[in-house]
Amino acid sequence: MSLEADLRARAEDKCELCGATDALRVVPVGPDADDTPARALLTCQTCEDQMSGNAALDETHWQCLNESAWSQEPAVQVAAWRMASRLSSHTWAQDLLDMLYLDEDTLAWAQAGLSTSEGDDHDAIVHKDTHGTVLSPGDTVILIKDLKVKGAGFTAKRGTAVRNISLVPDNPAQLEGRVNNQLLVLLTEFVKKA
Repeated sequence: MSLEADLRARAEDKCELCGATDALRVVPVGPDADDTPARALLTCQTCEDQMSGNAALDETHWQCLNESAWSQEPAVQVAAWRMASRLSSHTWAQDLLDMLYLDEDTLAWAQAGLSTSEGDDHDAIVHKDTHGTVLSPGDTVILIKDLKVKGAGFTAKRGTAVRNISLVPDNPAQLEGRVNNQLLVLLTEFVKKA
């Protein structure tokens, strides 16, 4: 059997990430991809274009990861983990990453590919708190001043801890977090890393 035939049989002729049935193709999952089903997956054109950067990320499309991330196939787990990492500024993607368990080897594979294939995107924008400390998705930050929350009718008080933050991917001065069960966009200049 050919690689594509093996993958089509494994995936039941569906994209292993979103379940689409049109325009399916074999995508190697690097680094160290070889011509075996263990290091490849079957995806649709939409998933491949967004994974490779040939199309803008559509956050709504990738909510399919909430199902595909639980695949028993390591190549699918790796691809799902990488995409959830790229989308970690969205609460649902960060929640998925927090719940997802990958064994040691699979996690190392996922991280190796992320640093080589998409590292440039992540290195371009660095989020820093008021003291210049680099922030990462999932960090806890402390508000350093009272902030009036327009439209919500409350003031976020100085000293409030904001847990499990998400970083706004295209703006190094903004992050997202929950205060009083409200999802807020906060300026990094008003927080310090806990």
